[in-house]
Amino acid sequence: MTKSAGKGEQAEGTRPAPMVASMVVIVTGMSGAGRTTAINVLEDLGFEGLNNFPLSLIDRLVQPVDDDPRPIAIGVETRTRGFSTRALTGVVDGLRRRQGTGALLIFLDCSDEALLTRFNQTRRRHPLSPEEDAATGIARERDLLAEVRARADMVIDTSELSPQALKAEIEARFSGQISADLAVSVQSFSYKRGAPPEADMVLDCRFLRNPYWEAELRRLDGRHARIQGFVREDPLFAAFFEKLCEMLLMLLPAYKAEGKAYFCVALGCTGGRHRSVTVGELLAERLRAQGWPIALRHRELDFSSGGGAGEGGE
Repeated sequence: MTKSAGKGEQAEGTRPAPMVASMVVIVTGMSGAGRTTAINVLEDLGFEGLNNFPLSLIDRLVQPVDDDPRPIAIGVETRTRGFSTRALTGVVDGLRRRQGTGALLIFLDCSDEALLTRFNQTRRRHPLSPEEDAATGIARERDLLAEVRARADMVIDTSELSPQALKAEIEARFSGQISADLAVSVQSFSYKRGAPPEADMVLDCRFLRNPYWEAELRRLDGRHARIQGFVREDPLFAAFFEKLCEMLLMLLPAYKAEGKAYFCVALGCTGGRHRSVTVGELLAERLRAQGWPIALRHRELDFSSGGGAGEGGE
């Protein structure tokens, strides 16, 4: 006859899983794509950062110490002890089954061309081809991580992000996890190079007056008062901008109520320097005035200033 559990006791086999940190973010991806930068930014946001611990120890690492409520960010790479696609996804699945845990798998991607440039600039060897060229290691790693990328909750392409732009991107996506606010990213872009893949809403600003055709304005960008004045003189601008703000101020609280932590609105024009930048600047200003945390990024201006998010071989 089995003994029934008394008051305050747990019946055998029904003991609850130990509690872990309220949120765990696992950051992985291509070597050189900016993983270390991302972990550092998350630490600045209030996460406890842990980098490159053996996968078999993660289960213990995420258990809170002295009721420490901080979320945890863990960096994982292909050189991590015990790494395999199955092991990594198994760790994530296990964390999600834990009581009280939210676990996110973040994959930092980057084009092969950008990765090669970064490795050549830093003259570091690729971890998967220490005795061969970096291109060989990049190909091996991309093949090895294909399933991990497919399973990721969030993919961030850093091909055209400077370290500062990656910092802003991480802050936009995760500041809401700390403050419980919906973090909003406003981005301008050029249609010549396509809309940002992470955009939740894309708006075309090419119907507005184009300062490019004014010789004295062409060299300026949409952050300049003269460009903003020129664009705002378009007869359609005022109505468009007010309706855009009205729509977003209606929708953002609804997205927040649904539990969404990040929302990206992308504004495009032909070159990504004048009209979309102007609208982005003014929109960010309006939304901030209404109390929304805003990360503002002008992709083409960042791109023209050069730089890459990651360091070769990080």
